Amino acid sequence: MGQCRGPAPAACGGPPSFINMKLLVVAVGHRMPDWVVEGYNEYAQRMPRALRIDLKEIKPASRSRGDFALVEKWLSVEAERIRDALPEHCFKVVLDEKGKLFTTRDLARRIENWKQDGRDIAFVIGGADGTEHQLQQQADMLLSLSPMTLPHGLCRVVLAEQLYRAISLSAGHPYHRE
Repeated sequence: MGQCRGPAPAACGGPPSFINMKLLVVAVGHRMPDWVVEGYNEYAQRMPRALRIDLKEIKPASRSRGDFALVEKWLSVEAERIRDALPEHCFKVVLDEKGKLFTTRDLARRIENWKQDGRDIAFVIGGADGTEHQLQQQADMLLSLSPMTLPHGLCRVVLAEQLYRAISLSAGHPYHRE
């Protein structure tokens, strides 16, 4: 029987190997409240070394108070900034309340499938007005964390926790209980 080398691959009884895949959260908004930063960091820091979550904060478009006629323009500016931040050839998952709803187990399976593909995965969180319709159409997937509208800062925390939970489930870690 051969010996296992390097990080503990799944075939050797260790956690799944994610060497070729990176997770990126591209989120509109900066200067988040402390509770958002602390909550996101809590779960991002728990991720295995081989599968870190990187956060790329996108500066929101400048908004005029009360001039909601310009929402499409603001969304367009933010969408362009998001596109500039995305790695080439990544699998784009845009978060939206009208997206697909997954259980944690579904997300764990999906991550395992993405791992086989070898592409980086970018999760896009829009700002106060959501994301541009064209950006949603260009996404490989629309994902919903909830059918309710959530504050974009809270989405960061929930997404980081669910990614950690899904990875823990795949690795057989007891964090997830059903």
